[in-house]
Order: sequence, then C-alpha cells, then structure tokens
Amino acid sequence: MPTFGRKAYILTRHADIKKVLSDSENFSVGFDLDDSRADPRNALGQRAGNILVMDAPDHTRLRRLLTGEFTVRRMKRLEPRIEAIVEDHLDAMERKGPPADLVADFALPIPSLVICELLGVPVEDQPEFQERTRRQMEIGLTTEQIIELADESLEYMRSLVDRKIEDPEDDILGMLVREHGDEVTRDELVGIAGLLLLAGHETTSNQLGLGTLALLQHPEQLALVRDDPDAVAPAVEEMLRWLSIVSGGGPRMAKRDVEIGGQVIREGELVAFNLTAANRDPAFLADEPDRLDVSRAPTTHLAFGHGVHHCLGAPLARLEMRIAFPALLRRFPNLTLGCDFDDVPFAVTKNIHGLEALPVRW
Repeated sequence: MPTFGRKAYILTRHADIKKVLSDSENFSVGFDLDDSRADPRNALGQRAGNILVMDAPDHTRLRRLLTGEFTVRRMKRLEPRIEAIVEDHLDAMERKGPPADLVADFALPIPSLVICELLGVPVEDQPEFQERTRRQMEIGLTTEQIIELADESLEYMRSLVDRKIEDPEDDILGMLVREHGDEVTRDELVGIAGLLLLAGHETTSNQLGLGTLALLQHPEQLALVRDDPDAVAPAVEEMLRWLSIVSGGGPRMAKRDVEIGGQVIREGELVAFNLTAANRDPAFLADEPDRLDVSRAPTTHLAFGHGVHHCLGAPLARLEMRIAFPALLRRFPNLTLGCDFDDVPFAVTKNIHGLEALPVRW
C-alpha cells in the first residue's frame, strides 16, 4: 500500500492493529516525511503542536497539558451550550420547513460552533470562521485551493493565539496561556488550535450525517434512540463501531525489526491500518459484526484509535452525538429521507467517510 509515495504493510485485524497502536516502544508516529509535495502541512509549518505526528517526549508533554480539558467532567461544562446550539439549529430547520439538507443545516455547523466555543473564537469572527471551515470540507478542491484555505486558517489561528496571549480568556487556548505559558510555544498553540479544528469538526460532522442516514435505514433502531434515553449512549458506540468513519490514520514506522501477525516488519518500514475492517473483525466481534445493532453491548472498538494517540476529543465527540441524535429525532419524529437511498451523495473522495448532502423531510 502506498503511503505518501512510500510502501507500507496494511493491517486489518483488530488484535494486530491494537497491538501496533499500543506499542510506542517499537513503532514511531513522528517520523519525518520531509516532503512538502506529499504532505502540504509540511510546507505550511503546521506540524508544531500537532500531537498526532509526535512521539514522546513532545507528545507526552503536550498531551498532558491538554488532557485535563477533555475529561468527561470538563466536557459537562460545555453541555448546556451544546444543547443550545443544537436547539437553535433545529429551530431554524423547523422555521424553514422541509425539505432540508441535514449536512448543511445541522451536521456541519453544530460541531463548528462547538469548536468556536472551545477555542474562544469571538462572536464577530464566527461566521467567517464557519464559512472557511465549511469550504475546507468541500469535495473536489485542487491542491492549490487546499493549501490556500489551510494557509488562511493558519493565519487566523495565529491571530487568535496572539489575542489569547495578550488577554487569556476562559477557553482552552486561554487556559494553556495562563497555566502553561512557559511550557508551550506560540507555534505549538497555533498547531493545537488547528488540530482541534480539523480533527474535532469534520469527524463529528460526518458521524452526525452518516449516523442519521444509518438510523433512517433502520427505523426500529431509530425509534429506540428517539424514545429511550438509556439507549442513546450504547447506540452512539455502536454507530461509531459500525461506521468507523476514520478508516485509518497516520502510519507507524518500525523502530526495529518486529513481528506482527506472523509477518516480520523490518526497521524503517511503514505499517498502515484499516480501522473499518478491524471494527468488523469476526475475531473481535463474533455476533454478526456487519450488522448495525444499537442495542448491542458497547464494545472495545477502535473508532477513536488506541494507545497514547487515542483521540483526545473522544469525550467531546460522544457528548455532541448523545445530545444531537435524540434532539433531532424527537423534534422531527417523522424524519425521512428526501430522496432514494441510491441518490444520497456520498463524499467518496475524502479520507474520512461522509456525505456531501443528506436530503430529509418530515
């Protein structure tokens, strides 16, 4: 399998992937691709602060600073604001009336506004922030457009960080400046802000869109999520497993010769992985792993990865989904697809599974 122009082994079994992702002694995520043509982030200087491409000790240092802001307890502070954002968008959909595009009207803007709250984006900047973020999610952008939008986002993040350094507020960037200003650089703060935007927005947006589509295709399971509050949390976990919208992630490079699944990976060779296959591995889940069952007992799925690089924002993503899905389905109990399933436009050119649009009626 080619990875940024280099070959890599690909893992599909749950046990093998879990082993590699938890083995930071033998595998590195922070190797230097040293090729801005292969990865435009290199040319834009966006690797500083991006803990996804860091090994210890830098990863450990920055992750420790951020972990406290992503605990379940801390996320509870955001819950009232997330509920208000969701209700505002449902109100707007109801006023506008059917048909609606659930992606444009619901799934895309809600996580974007939550990220605004998290980063402390001023109210007057939020419309432009959301529009730029929306454009970054568009299908079919050229490499030049991707770089241009990324550069615009980078410049905005730099200006936002500078404002937080000057006047730290009660948000995640302000917290880092106030409590850890001598431990984190300006460039690292910018990288952290950019990572939270991209990693925390597109993934949750796509999960909301695809999750709604999945429930619409399984009406008896939709009814459970709509009518039984106790069914929501297990349903979110099952949709995370079944959809596995992030199919892979950054490859790992072997630091030394190591055997995985009977194959010797030589020092310097790359290993990629398919989380979608892992989460449907019969050796991991024997009971019909290809079937969506929101009443299934939660599993140790790999939708958020595993090990030291397990998704930092997982508690936030879970909270957003646990609020958004039942709120949507209760507001519009007769929600239905606005087109044939075969006509739903999937975002087939993205690395993260998603939809271009989701026409709905009620």
